[in-house]
Amino acid sequence: MAKTDGKLIANNKKAYHDYFILEKYEAGIVLHGTEVKALRMGKCSIKEAFVRIAHGEIYVYGMHISPYEKGNIFNKDPLRVRKLLLHKSEINKISGKVKEQGITVLPLKIYFSGSLVKVEIGLAKGKKLYDKRADIAKKDQKREAQRDLKIRNL
Repeated sequence: MAKTDGKLIANNKKAYHDYFILEKYEAGIVLHGTEVKALRMGKCSIKEAFVRIAHGEIYVYGMHISPYEKGNIFNKDPLRVRKLLLHKSEINKISGKVKEQGITVLPLKIYFSGSLVKVEIGLAKGKKLYDKRADIAKKDQKREAQRDLKIRNL
């Protein structure tokens, strides 16, 4: 569903490590003034961010956008709650899935799509410790295979 055409601003690697990503959605985000300029400079962090649904609207909490240096009084609070823009049917579908046991919604990426800032959110289910270990083992095997292939080609 979500497509990443533009320039990547922030990526949530921790989400891929701690959760199984079941579905992905592309959402717009409501920003004020100097926040877009700060994002163009790449000053954003979504490691601690999470998404909640309240009153039929969807919000992202804990997303840190550093204040723009030349913004003075127009800068907003870096950790303020920001509204995400999705169709009502998508919000209803997501809220139905969240009511299931163990499903959460996380921001995965923030990127520019043309001149617009987009957030890729994902429905996620938590991994157990043994799942994380298995993923690390697969990654190590893949790295070893790449290294062997590289040595063989020289």
